[in-house]
Amino acid sequence: MTDAPPPNRLRSLVGLALFGALFAGVWFVMSELRASARLQDCYASGRRDCVRIDSTGAHPNR
Repeated sequence: MTDAPPPNRLRSLVGLALFGALFAGVWFVMSELRASARLQDCYASGRRDCVRIDSTGAHPNR
């Protein structure tokens, strides 16, 4: 009778971390594509108020 090797928890945790990073990356790309598609649909419909204007008064170069 041979002893089975103990389960490698570190390998499981690394796999879970990689899966989580992949999921977060896909989530980010999909949200960016969704926002881009929404903006393109707005422009295609002929509207001119598609981009939000920052009304805080903060200068972007400061």
